[in-house]
Amino acid sequence: MQAAGDRPHAALLASPGMGHLIPVLELGKRLVTHHDIHVTIFVVATDAATTDSLLKSCPATITNLSIVPLPAVDVSSHVEPSDHIVTKLLAMMRHSIPNLRSAISAMPTPPTALVVDIFGTGTFPLADELGMLKYAFDTTTAWFLATAVYGSSAEDAVARHIGSKTPLEVPGCRPVRFDDTLDSYHVIGDRVYHDFQRVGVEFTTADGILVNTWEEMEGKTLDALRDRKAMKNMVKAPVYPVGPLVRPSPPLETTEPNDAVLWLDEQPDRSVIYVSFGSGGTLPLAQLVELAWGLELSGQRFVWVVRPPPVEDDDVSATFFSLGNGSQRGSHHGYLPEGFLSRTRDRGLVVPMWAPQAEILAHSAVGGFLSHCGWNSTLESITNGVPMVAWPLYAEQKLNAALLTDELQVAVRPESDTAGSMVKREEIEKLVRRVMVAEEEEGKAIRERVAGLKESGEWALSRKLKGSSYSALAQVARELELNHQRLVAKAQGGGRWDPENLRDTYRRARMWECLPLSFFWSNLVFSLRGREKNI
Repeated sequence: MQAAGDRPHAALLASPGMGHLIPVLELGKRLVTHHDIHVTIFVVATDAATTDSLLKSCPATITNLSIVPLPAVDVSSHVEPSDHIVTKLLAMMRHSIPNLRSAISAMPTPPTALVVDIFGTGTFPLADELGMLKYAFDTTTAWFLATAVYGSSAEDAVARHIGSKTPLEVPGCRPVRFDDTLDSYHVIGDRVYHDFQRVGVEFTTADGILVNTWEEMEGKTLDALRDRKAMKNMVKAPVYPVGPLVRPSPPLETTEPNDAVLWLDEQPDRSVIYVSFGSGGTLPLAQLVELAWGLELSGQRFVWVVRPPPVEDDDVSATFFSLGNGSQRGSHHGYLPEGFLSRTRDRGLVVPMWAPQAEILAHSAVGGFLSHCGWNSTLESITNGVPMVAWPLYAEQKLNAALLTDELQVAVRPESDTAGSMVKREEIEKLVRRVMVAEEEEGKAIRERVAGLKESGEWALSRKLKGSSYSALAQVARELELNHQRLVAKAQGGGRWDPENLRDTYRRARMWECLPLSFFWSNLVFSLRGREKNI
């Protein structure tokens, strides 16, 4: 392994929220351990305790990975309390650019590339100024990426989608039903609509786009993104599927025994449904009551992570900026049905605020996951072979739920989960039983399909077999190495270095790359029967 100053250096920027921090951290770890890239992760966080807890989980054995929290920024004068979460996040990221500039300028080894998630694209001019390659990292699905990019330039199509509530026809992709559309597409002219349109445009200016998915999972959509004719030349940069990037489970470092995990140790295999709406989601009081009754009526074992209902005028994403890692314990007795805890104590466990989700989903006792369909949670479920009850709340989660239920068929979903609708206890009971009861044919088929996806994800990331996602990230690493060599040559007096000329060199080189062949090869290997599983 080379010394830090002799290898390419990538700067990764994570926006607030576990849904962004987790995949950025896992991407950084893979760049270091598999591709010998020096990585610095800059974190714009709103909850220090949660961030510190996650960052401490990074093994000490992974050297050449640095984590730098950026100072908090006050954007209260730039946004309203009622503004959409997208608007708030974009404001925080754009007002963090001066802090990022200062931090990068102070580095003894300047980065050769800047990798940002969807809310960090406002930093691209800074990357250009400092001569860094710039990569956009879509931490969710390729379908979301295609929708965002297409919607940013096809305003007439989006207007019809919103005005007539007709499906949005994204070229080469499954149509997006209005009921599943992005929050940002609900009203044309809203601030969040314009904010999101700008993000879609900025994404296409990247030198490369990384996506937390894999070829075998979203091959058709990835092909559409690469088809310049179909996408009307909107996506010029190469698209690299590098997933599934998820937290390791069980934890790499020894932790204190957790009550939920200890309880699971006493339960039969695949007998427990895990219920959680993520670190930033919650349900209205009336819906919490219906969910409690539905779990009780199902007769199934459960672990339920409960967060207090939002206060009046808040929405279901109200807890996003006050994430908890167990420190914000609160009583749940005031909003669960009377007698619920005593009636279900022999087969259920209610956990306030937080539980170690990655460890729980990896536990042999867990046979189902009732989830908000955040992409991190979805990938953690799939990579552990756990079928889902999809219950989306906000952001792109309804798009994720549609992918899981309609295309991949690894989840079931309430008939009506639109904003303001109530999912009744009787339907919740049926949904849980459809996934959990072993005798149900539908449940068997779902378990088989999710097991297949789990296996394909393992092969995609395989270093030994040069799986599709490993190969894609290896190509990115080669580009970073080329840029590093150019920077070294410039520092040694090798002539004037022009970052725009360098990008032209990359674009010409990509015409002759054999990356699609490696994707084909990994798919061929995956399809062979009787193969030995040796990841």
